[in-house]
Amino acid sequence: MTKNCKEVLGIINSSNDHMTAEGIFQKVTASGGKMSLATVYNSLNSLYETGAIRKLSFQNQNDRYDKVIPHDHLICKKCGKIADFNFKNLVSDLSRKTGVSVLNYDLNVYYLCENCAEKETDK
Repeated sequence: MTKNCKEVLGIINSSNDHMTAEGIFQKVTASGGKMSLATVYNSLNSLYETGAIRKLSFQNQNDRYDKVIPHDHLICKKCGKIADFNFKNLVSDLSRKTGVSVLNYDLNVYYLCENCAEKETDK
């Protein structure tokens, strides 16, 4: 793994956010690092291809990147806020019900966050 990939991976693994490439680039430069935005994108692609990180792709949003630990996501349908939550691991249930060996899954639950729900009721 390259030095740049290690730095990008360290940022993702130490963050509780679901960062965009631009957000990661800002973290690198804020800490005095010297990396171009293109290098951040290349590092993210390499890390994703090797399974070291998760890529979260949602309609009308920039891709976001996350740790590779079992968890699921709540996504606000209005503002796009992403929050982690832990649901029981469904791999064994899915494997049993489908009759195939399920390796992993991504569960995204869409909702209205507190702020957006308040705005809806204020209308």
